[in-house]
Amino acid sequence: MIRSLFAAALLAAALPLGNVQAAYKETLSLAADVAAGKLPKIEHRLPENPLVVKFSGANKAGQQGGEMRTLIGRAREVRLLNTISYNRLVVYNEKYEFVPDLAESFEVEDERIFTFRLRKGHKWSDGAPFTAEDFRYFWEDLANNPEISPSGPPVDLLVNGEKPVVEFPDAQTVRYSWKQRNPKFLPRIAGTSAFYLYRPSHYLKQFHAKYADPSNLARLAAAEKRANWAALHNKIDNMVENDNPDLPTLDAWMMQTRPPAIRFVAVRNPYYHRVDANGVQLPYIDRVVMAQADPKLIPAKAGAGEADIQFRTIAFSNFTFLKENEKRAGYKTLLWKTAKGSHFTLYPNLNANDKVWRGLLRDTNFRRALSHGIDREAVNQSLFYGLAQEANNTILPESPLFRPAYQSRDTEYDLAKANALLDDLGLTKRGSDGIRLLPDGRPMEIIIETAGEVSEQIDVLELIAESWAKLGIKMFPKPSQRDVLRNRIFAGEALMSVWSGLENGVPNAATSPWELAPTSQFQLQWPKWGQYFETKNKSGEAPDMPEARELLQLNEQWNDAGDLGTRERIWHRMLTIHMEQMYTLGVITGVFQPIVINRRLTNVPAEGIYNWDPGALIGMYRPETFWLKP
Repeated sequence: MIRSLFAAALLAAALPLGNVQAAYKETLSLAADVAAGKLPKIEHRLPENPLVVKFSGANKAGQQGGEMRTLIGRAREVRLLNTISYNRLVVYNEKYEFVPDLAESFEVEDERIFTFRLRKGHKWSDGAPFTAEDFRYFWEDLANNPEISPSGPPVDLLVNGEKPVVEFPDAQTVRYSWKQRNPKFLPRIAGTSAFYLYRPSHYLKQFHAKYADPSNLARLAAAEKRANWAALHNKIDNMVENDNPDLPTLDAWMMQTRPPAIRFVAVRNPYYHRVDANGVQLPYIDRVVMAQADPKLIPAKAGAGEADIQFRTIAFSNFTFLKENEKRAGYKTLLWKTAKGSHFTLYPNLNANDKVWRGLLRDTNFRRALSHGIDREAVNQSLFYGLAQEANNTILPESPLFRPAYQSRDTEYDLAKANALLDDLGLTKRGSDGIRLLPDGRPMEIIIETAGEVSEQIDVLELIAESWAKLGIKMFPKPSQRDVLRNRIFAGEALMSVWSGLENGVPNAATSPWELAPTSQFQLQWPKWGQYFETKNKSGEAPDMPEARELLQLNEQWNDAGDLGTRERIWHRMLTIHMEQMYTLGVITGVFQPIVINRRLTNVPAEGIYNWDPGALIGMYRPETFWLKP
């Protein structure tokens, strides 16, 4: 069965890309530079076998030109450019199948050996060749260099601590192999959070001690106020952050603006590897403009027509306002389905520093009491017009693994049951104001921290605060900046936080269940356990709850399993543990995401799935094919 899964991927990789016209059409906005000799002609900028994007349904070939504006809530969201562009060695298509992208083709043998063949003639945005040397540089000179990577290669490249054997048979071929199966490798490569196995070596070698003059490196590091050459290299080599316009890219658009700034401009990559069937190089749009605005004002600005496409920092609660302003501002508002396990989730921090609170938060019955004290129906009716679903943070009915109990267990609003659970925990003493007292005599007052980027989070928390007050628990919402919030959670200073739920709410047995085990610091219910896993036991805390340890063991067993039947059984055991332990408190799911688009913007699907991973927000729908009608 495992082999048959990858047979589909191999078939997708082997399908003919189509016949592009022998004569490519020169990009209009680059024609002057070509004529002046500043750029080669288009046939010398494209790979020998570019990726040909075909259109289906209402989508059609378009015309080049124009700019696409979007609003961001903070400067660091320029990172979204590589999400929007969504270029990976292998990507998901709209059926969630793996298909080649930067790689011309790929082969998988027994989930242990992965061979990628690059496109001959593919170039970085500055015209330098993109070859196996860029993979070798990353693997040998960065990932295995203790000065650059003190912890060694990324944990995503390790299978039970085993490094891959990485080979470079020729300039267009790269091979990764492990003794054990690595079923997470392709999903990680195709994932939204870019996992770069390569670097623009021709550019970065000038900042590496192995290739550059030491005295010159020392001067450069001092000028940039960095301790040494490795710190300088790490600052300059930040492909995810998109904060170094000099760093060559393979994305559809190249960032031109250097921070700090409030308006960021990215222009088309003249060496981009995708074309349409008419021989027109993509992207169609010449420029992407990302303007920073107060997150609270972004819905209003989108409603005033200040964005050609807006999908971040607007919520379903903005839908009515956005619809009312469509005609006046010249846009339309789409509603895409979401695929997260929960739209709104409470994360008790099981690694909180406060020992008294930590003891309570780790008690399953305390978490169950909190869940029974949430009036999910009131949240649904008040904020989502009853169109959402009241549910736990778990997989969705669209998943073949779905069981109704996973969504419904302990979600009914039952104050009597919640109060009884709290009383049974010995929390019977109350202050004069009716608030229960903690075992050490402090009032049971809990701060729930949120990034504050979406106003509806505060609205939901206020409704929960009303019902928890009836249990004798006083709750205070606390908005803060995303980075501040995360750092407080990581440090154990935050008791509870708010975020969305499982990233992939529609998995199947062949999907890795890593989200259900403490494998990442960004899992807000157990960040220190996740950090312990990510750093190979060097920092964080070892899981000290038996169910959490079992989840880690099950995750490893899933990796080792050779058949889908075993993997399905493992999935159900992990989902059952989450149902019984209720590590997170899902509130609502199935919420639609508004997508605001300029009426002139074409090829944006009327219906889509809005999801981070898999999906890359809008990236899976190939924004390089969006174009503006005159």
